[in-house]
Amino acid sequence: MFGIIVGTHGEFANGILESCEMILGEGLVKEGVRAVILKRGEGPENVIEKYKAAIADLGNPERVLFLNDLRGGTPYNAASTLVVGDEHYGIVAGVNFPMLIAMVQEQMTDDGSADIATLMAKAVEAGKEGVIPTSFDELNTPSDPDEDDL
Repeated sequence: MFGIIVGTHGEFANGILESCEMILGEGLVKEGVRAVILKRGEGPENVIEKYKAAIADLGNPERVLFLNDLRGGTPYNAASTLVVGDEHYGIVAGVNFPMLIAMVQEQMTDDGSADIATLMAKAVEAGKEGVIPTSFDELNTPSDPDEDDL
């Protein structure tokens, strides 16, 4: 199984993990995912140490996927210092709820054959598919009775 570390500014990582647990179940999420947060007054060194502790807590998986909130932010930059030293680690910036759910589900079926680039591509695709605009007109247009209801 690959490890997932959600690294964000503030409590966002904890919140998105809690939400994921509501959908998928607490045991399934906590097994292979860790939240790392940057607190006010902390710097990159603090986050790097938290990442290392999270990786150890996950049992030092061969592959680690960092899902960060913002490219170029401290959590992302701290993850970069670890990724640059291990070809089996990767980062996807712009984490969102659909992305995290999809990657936890991917963990559940992981047989170890997907490389980190494949996992990153799946995370990006899930994140994009989860962003769906809905307008006033779309919500107020009568639906086709032959279409499936949501």
